[in-house]
Order: sequence, then C-alpha cells, then structure tokens
Amino acid sequence: MGSPETRGRRSRIVLFGDSITEQSFRPGGWGASLADAYSRKADIIIRGYGGYNSRWALYLLGNIFPPDDAQPPVAATIFFGANDAALLERHSERQHVPLEEYKDNLKLIVQHLKNLSPTMLIVLISPPPVDEDGRMKFARLKYGAKVMELPERTNKITGLYAKECVSLASTLRVPCIDLWSQMQKTDGWQEKFLRDGLHLTEEGNGAVFKEVMRVFRESGLSTDSMSYDFPHHSVICGDKPELAFKDDP
Repeated sequence: MGSPETRGRRSRIVLFGDSITEQSFRPGGWGASLADAYSRKADIIIRGYGGYNSRWALYLLGNIFPPDDAQPPVAATIFFGANDAALLERHSERQHVPLEEYKDNLKLIVQHLKNLSPTMLIVLISPPPVDEDGRMKFARLKYGAKVMELPERTNKITGLYAKECVSLASTLRVPCIDLWSQMQKTDGWQEKFLRDGLHLTEEGNGAVFKEVMRVFRESGLSTDSMSYDFPHHSVICGDKPELAFKDDP
C-alpha cells in the first residue's frame, strides 16, 4: 500500500456510498478535501448515490468495481446504512433493509473488493447519528402541511446498524469509522454536525475527512508515502527541462 506508482499513472481511491458520499464533493465536503489532500498523487473517485441502501448498492458493484479491472483502486470507502435504517410504516419505508441483510450486504461488498485486489485498503464507515428533531424541522420546512407525523429514522435504530457495521469490520479485519458513536461524543452534535438531522454540515464533513485521513495514514496510505505523478516543478531545470523527465516513458 502506498508504494510509488508509475509516473503519469495515478492511483485511484473510490468513495462508494449514498447521498452523504454523493454530496461530499460540495464546497467543504469530505470528498473534496480528500481530493485536495491527494492532489497529484491519487484520483478521488466519487460514487455516491442519493437514497440508495446496501441492497441496491449490490447492483452497482460490477460496474463500479469491474472484476477485470487491470488497475484496481488502492483504497475504497464503503458508506451505507443511513437509508437501510429507515423505519417500516414510516415515510421512507421503501429504503428499509433488515439489520441482518444489511450486514450480509456489506460483507458481499467487502468480499467483492478483496477478490478484486487483496491489497486494496477497504474502509467501512457507519451511518452517522440521527437528530430526530432536526429531521422533523427539516420536513416541516420542505413539505409544510404534508409533513410526516413521525421521523422516518430514529437515532436508536440507526445505532443498531452502526453497531453491525463495526462488528462486521472487526470480523473481516478491515478498518471501520464509527461515526455514530464518535459524533455523539461532542456536545451539541445535532446542529454542529448535521444540517437536516441526517446530512452533514461543513463541520460534519470535516469530522469525516479527519477520520478517513487518520485511517489512511495508519494503514500506510498517507500522502507522504505516495509520489507525484510527474516531477515537481522545483526539480525542473529552466535550460534543460528534459532532464527531469528522462526516466518517463
């Protein structure tokens, strides 16, 4: 992991998940911050699908991570669970996935990636906590009189999905970021990290970015361990620029 790659051919890091991943390239997003951190060293590929759960994600695996990929990603984050935890008989029940199936689906995704590349760094990310009051406030602003009577997710149930995510990561021996637990250690996490009771504020994105960078660093995929795709401008001679590129194909 993190060994110098062929000049001009950047490694790829794929972020696979739901809307929290899809929105991560917005200003201040955790995906955008990763792209900045790994600039000229690795391409950050966003594969986030708003509203998707782990069941629907399985239909995308072969396209996003094709089994015949000659250059598999060096790392991938798997970030599902927020939609799986939607409650039955509530507003978003079609997104609901039973807890055991959720765990099985994550396992299938991880196994697919391990079969694709035994050296790929695979990082599971648990769903973040849910601010139920924040969800209701957001619903009232968006839907007005048609607002749902009860939040479509609860923090308690989402916590069960987060726990299964962490447990599976331990069993499969892959790193895991337990957002559900970590974010709730901060006073006022509801407004600090969540803008609508579910999706991330800029500070929430910053918290995810910090944790992803920590895991990457601890797993040997720090930015310092990776070479530039082409020579840094400081080593290019003004009179003989070709010398800096003599080892390139």
